[in-house]
Amino acid sequence: MPRLRRGAMISALATFWMAGNIVAAGLAWLVIPRTWAHFSLGTLDFQSWRLFVVLCSVPSLTSALLFKLFMPESPKFLMEAGQEKEAISVFRLMFELNIKGKRKAFPGLMPITQMFNGPLKSRSIALLIVFYCISFGYYGLWMWFPELFARVEEGGSPCANVSLPSPLLNQSCYPVKTAVYMEGFVIAASNLPGNIFTILMMDSTGGKALLSCSLLVSSLSVFLIYAVQTKAQSLVLSCVFSGVSVIAWNALDVVGTELYPTQLRSSALGFFTGVGRVAAIMGNVVFGKLVDTNCSIPVLLVSALLLTGGLVALLLPQTKQTELS
Repeated sequence: MPRLRRGAMISALATFWMAGNIVAAGLAWLVIPRTWAHFSLGTLDFQSWRLFVVLCSVPSLTSALLFKLFMPESPKFLMEAGQEKEAISVFRLMFELNIKGKRKAFPGLMPITQMFNGPLKSRSIALLIVFYCISFGYYGLWMWFPELFARVEEGGSPCANVSLPSPLLNQSCYPVKTAVYMEGFVIAASNLPGNIFTILMMDSTGGKALLSCSLLVSSLSVFLIYAVQTKAQSLVLSCVFSGVSVIAWNALDVVGTELYPTQLRSSALGFFTGVGRVAAIMGNVVFGKLVDTNCSIPVLLVSALLLTGGLVALLLPQTKQTELS
């Protein structure tokens, strides 16, 4: 990608994450409430939610095949890895596509060691904190939005002590209340303004500024969710949180790419993505443990973590339109 448009192009690519969220929410809305997909296979009670899970697995399978068959390796990486013939083949493919309108692995943990040594140490520590904070907050809160909406509807506050139906009771799943799918669809669609904003502003403003500001605004929106009294207020603030936090995710894609040299870039992003997955699991566990006993703790914890991530992001070096090493 050309240096002057790299931020916008990576941000545009990241919008397909939003598109996947919208498709998944719309698909759930379309499939799960239906009763026509309900049948039995021996002891297996095949209901519509199982069909939804099967359909959600299709993009992963097709994407794996498409990457394996059609996605070339970066020629810059191949050249620096000493694979000149492979790089020339990729250049030829790029030339042909433009006319028409084996990576060398590091042994063991060497890339991780290099990331946390020397001049890369401070940026790696800061990026680790940012990834942990946003992943814990975003995925922890996102998964529990339907529960918080239900509590607002019943008690006027997401952390009100209301007596919701016990999931252990033998209750029928049908007819399905479709409001939760509409709300999920609206929240997913609220990412669109944030994605458009990052495409337009990433190259002129820089990923560092957008990352820090979006995390700080996300922190404020989560704090206000704790204080809402109506379902409409909760939905609006949830959309604000979703639309602003996607700016942080897009900025992370750009900043994470620009902070590391070619030989470490993929390993670094893979490592931080793994940190984010661990944080996401921890966020869901914390919400699950405390949502009934003291719901205010995980909500305020998410707000505090996002605030921390926004402040730590200020410590990252400015990488706007820098040449990649």
